[in-house]
Amino acid sequence: MTLPIALDAMGGDFAPGEIIAGARRAADELGLIVTLVGVPELMGDPLGFEVVACSEVIAMDDDPGASVRKKKDSSLVRAAELVRDHKASAMVSAGNTGATMASALLRMGRLPGVIRPCIATPIPQPGRTPMVLVDAGANAECTPEMLVQFAQMASTMVQAHYGVARPTVGLLSIGEESSKGTPLVKETHQLLSDLTSLNFVGNVEGRDLVPSPVDVIVADGFTGNVALKTLEGALKFVFSAVLSAVGTNDETRAAGDVLFEYLLPIAAELDPENQGGALLLGVDGICVISHGSSSATAIMNALRVASEMDKGGIVEKLKATIRPDHTA
Repeated sequence: MTLPIALDAMGGDFAPGEIIAGARRAADELGLIVTLVGVPELMGDPLGFEVVACSEVIAMDDDPGASVRKKKDSSLVRAAELVRDHKASAMVSAGNTGATMASALLRMGRLPGVIRPCIATPIPQPGRTPMVLVDAGANAECTPEMLVQFAQMASTMVQAHYGVARPTVGLLSIGEESSKGTPLVKETHQLLSDLTSLNFVGNVEGRDLVPSPVDVIVADGFTGNVALKTLEGALKFVFSAVLSAVGTNDETRAAGDVLFEYLLPIAAELDPENQGGALLLGVDGICVISHGSSSATAIMNALRVASEMDKGGIVEKLKATIRPDHTA
């Protein structure tokens, strides 16, 4: 029997409207089975979906750990429990990122051997499969052993999800030389170099996010999140600048008529909403974290990613990856 995907209907800047609309599109366009988790009186029309009722909502600015402990009947906690109890194949939320992670960790538990879960964010690469940035914000402070596990789990994800036989792995630093970087980076570099099960190619720099020479880039959560947000801001600025320039006079309008045919597909490929969301690696279940400003399109794609991860058996593959003989 195919289990539904548990969708937090209350999470996100545009919840519940865009969230439920995204679920409807996922069902109609992709054939996915979705269960909404939310407060019925706040949801409005559930558009025909089954609703698992709860009475509380964790707000975007709530303290993650405290809110999960106190709001045990929240949509996030109930969604994680559905996965834990094998009543759902995965959970998806565009709500409070920290609370989403805490709900998944506390209700689903860690995979055996995993030190800390991490966020793996796909970054689109024109003309090829996305690069996965890990950790994108779950752990601000890390040990070298944690970064090695992040690399192992992200490499397994790229193999399972994108079909890359032997993903290349780079370590985010301030220079390509192994002598560059913080003590954390230099020690991690040595551990990754000694790990024959990974295709580690050395350090990469911030300029290597797009286009990226590797399939996986590893960083601590603080650095990874800053890099990710910087990239998002830069891409928005570039596209905004191009749109502002086109149409200012007859010459730029004529140029725009020619260029847009080529620019729009690139913009669509680089649009993070088409990637669906980030995967929380290291918990005993599938948890997809969407951007807080997710539209219906982003939610549909997040549900697609959750379904693909379930069908690909990602959790079992991660269990096989993190074994004593696979760790540094």
